[in-house]
Amino acid sequence: MSDYLNELFSLDGRRALVTGGSSGIGHAMAEALGRAGAEVVIVARRRPELEAATARLAAHGVTASWISADLGERAAVEHVIATAGEVDILVNDAANNIRKPMGELTEADYEQTIAVNLTAPYLLGQHHGPRMAARGWGRIINVGSQQTVSAFGDSGVYGAAKAALAGLTRSQAEAWSKHGVCVNTVIPGFVLTPLTEPAQAVPGRVEALAARHMAGRNGLPADFAGAAVFLAAPAGAFVTGQMLFVDGGFAVH
Repeated sequence: MSDYLNELFSLDGRRALVTGGSSGIGHAMAEALGRAGAEVVIVARRRPELEAATARLAAHGVTASWISADLGERAAVEHVIATAGEVDILVNDAANNIRKPMGELTEADYEQTIAVNLTAPYLLGQHHGPRMAARGWGRIINVGSQQTVSAFGDSGVYGAAKAALAGLTRSQAEAWSKHGVCVNTVIPGFVLTPLTEPAQAVPGRVEALAARHMAGRNGLPADFAGAAVFLAAPAGAFVTGQMLFVDGGFAVH
């Protein structure tokens, strides 16, 4: 990497916490941040997947560790906060999506979805954002959804939570950007990840969604590597409070 590109994109000396980092978009972002120089801590529920993901990161030369936690539980979020230590970059990617018709959603569905998709990012931001601001540098990357901006096939509570996450991004940016903390939301298209497997199982659905993307295909986790590095790096120092659509043109089709 040339000195110029290194100045723009190097994350040497930074430390990143990535929720949902064992698979899908979160893992691709964790790898990208790590390969750009950051130390990475990934969070997910299942230990075997975390161990495998950490080994993959290490194979790329990334210094990585993991924390097992179900972010739908407040005590688990507190455990992550207590265990992770200080971080410069927070990526909130962990999500769940209960795909039921709106009228069939239960109070438990609502509480679980809000807890994972909105409350956990809020609590992690409330802890790390002020600390980043006190140090004069930080990045928060919240991962949204097409449901952030439009209805999309039983959006349900997930859609409400992802829309609220964009609002949280703006509030966090308003609070901390003047102290060197940039906060943004990444909006994926339809991405082939474990989270979208229920939709992928519907006959013809994958093909129809691929055709809806202007790029002519569905997204892959690797499509988010560049966006993660750009938003986390010095190159993104004047980008804050925004929604960055990494969706192959899906939202404007």
